[in-house]
Amino acid sequence: MFGVIISGRPVLTEPQAISPTQFAFNLPAAPAFNHIVVFLLPGTQLPPDTAASVYVQIPPAPDFRFLGAVANEKQSAIFKVDGLEQVAQAAAAQGGAAQVPAVTLGISIEPLAQVGAAMQAKQAEKEAATFQNRGNGGNGSMELVKAGAAATAATNPEAVKLLAQRIIGNAFNFLASFSGNAGPGGVEVVPLKAFQDWWQKFGKKIEMDPSFLVREEQN
Repeated sequence: MFGVIISGRPVLTEPQAISPTQFAFNLPAAPAFNHIVVFLLPGTQLPPDTAASVYVQIPPAPDFRFLGAVANEKQSAIFKVDGLEQVAQAAAAQGGAAQVPAVTLGISIEPLAQVGAAMQAKQAEKEAATFQNRGNGGNGSMELVKAGAAATAATNPEAVKLLAQRIIGNAFNFLASFSGNAGPGGVEVVPLKAFQDWWQKFGKKIEMDPSFLVREEQN
C-alpha cells in the first residue's frame, strides 16, 4: 500500500503489517538523513473519510512523533526528520555502524477528523515555537504549554480547544486595562508592549504553576 524513499537508498515498498490499518518500516539511522518521502503505491485507494498518518520513532525515545499524513487527495508527501545525526554520532562513538539502531516509521490509517486534528495541533505547535523564539529570545518559558497541547491534540482536540480559550481569556483580561482610542474614528487599540508584557508574565506563571489556568476557570 505504501512506499518510502530516502535519498541515496533503494525504494521501500514492503512494510511490516502490524494490523490491517497499521504498518511499519524499519530504517537504519545511518547514514543519517533529514527528509523522507512517503507515498501511496499505484492502485492504492484508502477507505472513504480516512487518511494515512505518518509517525517516526527515533531511539532512544520510546514514543512515536507525528510527522503528517498522505491521503487519496494527496498521495505523496515529504517529511523533515530531525535528530538522526545525533543518533548516528552516538552509535559511531560506541562501536561503529553495527551499533546504529533502527528508526521506525509507522503509518496508520485513521479517520480524517482525527488526522485533521493532529495536523492542526502540529501547525499550532510550530507557530507557537516560532512566536516564542521571536518574542522572548527562545528561553523556553512556554515549553509546558506546548508539551501539554501536543500530548492531547491527537486524542482529545476538545481539551486543546479549552486550553486555547483559557489562554485567550487570560490575555484579554490582562490587556483590557491597556486599551485606548486612536485615529479619527476612535478605534480601540492595545499597545504592542502590553502584549509583550503579558506574554512574559504568562510564561513565568506557567513555569511556576502550570495549573493556574485550571484554577482561574474554576473560580
